[in-house]
Amino acid sequence: MRKPYPGIVIVGPTASGKSRLGIFLAIRFNGEILSCDALQLYRRMDIGTAKVTAPDREQVPHHMLDLLDPSEEFSAGSFQDLARKSLEGIRGRGHIPFVVGGTGFYLRALLEGLFDGPSREETLRARMRIIIERKGPKVLHRALERVDPHSAGRIAEADGDRIIRAYEIYLASGRTMSWWQQQPRNTLQGYRWLKIGIHLPRPTLYERINARVDEMFQRGFLEEVKTLTALHSENSPAFKAIGYRQAIDYFNGKRSLEEAVEDTKKESRRYAKRQMTWFRRDPDIRWIEGACEKENLEARAEDLVEKYLQEVGRQ
Repeated sequence: MRKPYPGIVIVGPTASGKSRLGIFLAIRFNGEILSCDALQLYRRMDIGTAKVTAPDREQVPHHMLDLLDPSEEFSAGSFQDLARKSLEGIRGRGHIPFVVGGTGFYLRALLEGLFDGPSREETLRARMRIIIERKGPKVLHRALERVDPHSAGRIAEADGDRIIRAYEIYLASGRTMSWWQQQPRNTLQGYRWLKIGIHLPRPTLYERINARVDEMFQRGFLEEVKTLTALHSENSPAFKAIGYRQAIDYFNGKRSLEEAVEDTKKESRRYAKRQMTWFRRDPDIRWIEGACEKENLEARAEDLVEKYLQEVGRQ
């Protein structure tokens, strides 16, 4: 059996500084970055996803970026397969993988594996999408609550995609997602992970989110969306993302620019809250304070990684 290989995970809510910290640590410790972000997988969705820049990628190799067109569907299972191949490539080059991102479900798929549940049923999914379009996701959420209250309790009423998947699993198999999740998984073997989380006081985090959204629109986000919707349908899977759907509503006259900006801020804050709820469930995360000066944040994270690598090297 191979000796467990070291790896670093950096998580936290949107706008907490994960990408910046990941680049700093990867440079310091001869690493490569594997992005764990469900939206940065999509090409040309750069401003709205706060994707790392070309100069950033020149400093440190990045993986799991720009793999799909916005019109393409993508699943956690697909992410797991591709990301694990990327990890083995990083390991083969003798570098340390830094898994950086805020999509907790994809991170769990990568490290812990997924339950071997029924595959996607496109006919069922199409019917449920119609229900959501006509009546809203809360109707389907209530239906899920009747058959699988445990899963319904963990899924936000507005999260149409996850509601559809949970209800699809029940309809296709007769068993709940909760039951499937208790079955053995294909856990990633051969690695030992240090998980670092960036914590910010809620007022500070919300200030950062609001500032990021303002900067996003100032940097040409509307032009990005206009270019993308000229190439892909407005109903493309990726355009359900926060910011993109608000911008499309603005172009379609459904809301003013001010309303689009404010709703993007509001939904981004709600998303950050859900991210923190998810990550707080993981007892292995070592939390560091992100509201301090950048140099202090980097120094604390560097110290954690250095001690961890020394410990791994002694074993």
